[in-house]
Amino acid sequence: MPQQAHQRDAPTGLFVNPAAGRRAEFEALCGAQFGRLRLADGADAALEVLATEQTDLLVIDLDRFDPGLDHDGLAALVAARGGAPTLVLCPFENARWLAALMACGPVEYAIAPLPDEVLQETVAARLRAGCTPVPELTPREREQQGLQDLRRQVREAIGDGEELGAMSERLCRALCGWPGVAHAALFHLQPGGDLRLQAQYGERGLNLARLLGRGDRLLQSPLRHAFPGLLAASANTVALLDAPEKSGEPLLAEALREHGIGMVLGLPIPSDGPGTPRGSLCLSFRAARTFSRIELDALAEVADLAAGGLRLADLNRESEEMLAQVTRLATSDALTSVANRRHGEALLETEIKRARRYRLPLALIAFDIDRFKTVNDRYGHPVGDMVLRTVAEVAQKLVRASDVLVRSGGEEFQVIASHTSAIDGLKMAEKLRAAIEQTEMPGVDQVTISLGVAQLGDQESADSLTVRANAALARAKRAGRNCVELAML
Repeated sequence: MPQQAHQRDAPTGLFVNPAAGRRAEFEALCGAQFGRLRLADGADAALEVLATEQTDLLVIDLDRFDPGLDHDGLAALVAARGGAPTLVLCPFENARWLAALMACGPVEYAIAPLPDEVLQETVAARLRAGCTPVPELTPREREQQGLQDLRRQVREAIGDGEELGAMSERLCRALCGWPGVAHAALFHLQPGGDLRLQAQYGERGLNLARLLGRGDRLLQSPLRHAFPGLLAASANTVALLDAPEKSGEPLLAEALREHGIGMVLGLPIPSDGPGTPRGSLCLSFRAARTFSRIELDALAEVADLAAGGLRLADLNRESEEMLAQVTRLATSDALTSVANRRHGEALLETEIKRARRYRLPLALIAFDIDRFKTVNDRYGHPVGDMVLRTVAEVAQKLVRASDVLVRSGGEEFQVIASHTSAIDGLKMAEKLRAAIEQTEMPGVDQVTISLGVAQLGDQESADSLTVRANAALARAKRAGRNCVELAML
């Protein structure tokens, strides 16, 4: 009987490390101190143990774990202890792990490498403390831990400042994780100089766009002097409405009360220098409360973090716009804005591969403007440029969304027509011919085009298809122009 009681009271342990050798060493050194010691190679396996068995001491050996890959799993493991402390063996060169894991629950640590006897004594000391409840945190400690969690969540939400909408949404969700916050919103100053509700999130379904009567041009809202989120952005001040009635707007106060909001805080998001802020953060609380200096400092830090996130998002957006502009310049014809020759050649190769893969027809229509040299000689190059633009615009309106119009030379164009047989290509070419013939161009006699149509052969290359389409175009020229010819295989 005494032996059974001893077995029942013996401490249980769980040791976590990805290396089998490390697990075996720990079991050999410290296994005798436990009534039962379980070993796990990672967070998932350890969580399964914690879910099914009582564990008096969890030991996480961080050696061989990767902070970038394993943080989330180990953080969940610490949090799963429900407030019971965890012993972390941390390599001295990787101590950045500690703050991140401490944010998830009580953590005691020892810096590795440890001599065998020191490791044994460290584990024994932890076991001597037994399973005594962790002392409750003081109000100040709870406050500091809550603010530490808030900062961590905000940093994670901002990330690398990718797309503005997604980042803003994550930031609002993170802010709603702070105790007492029922709703969070981010107001963003637009390039045009007005304010927009960029993102919002809240458990009570409060929609600030509906409450304020609009979601953009908010600096012109009649509530900009009363609602803290708008006031913070327009006046660059921290606005704290600790009772909705103090806004002086009965309808606003009534709407806030209906949604269970007892206090609203507006924080300006600072700009890079003096002047108008980038926007504001707006936190709506379920009940009025008093902020400590530590909390206000932390909130100011959160606003600074949001400013950094907006700067990164702006830089990313500008980079994407610049990349899009460079791509457009590299792939588009400057005069007509359709695909240029190089881009057209690449697109034709792509469409040929797609047609072969899915066994679909593909047609190439080649056309040019009849007697275009005469237009330039008689009316001048500016008029010739106008004719080129007009022909491109008319053709672009007629081709389908799946087709590609290419300017392949001076007055020469191509249409890459996917899912198109020779017969359908002839019909499309005839529509193009008729439309150009019927288009009036001021100051110019009638403009016409000649066209050649070729359907892709089974083993044909892009060069061969282009040669056949151009040969058909040449026959149309010899036939008297303003007509369509079909290329033969």
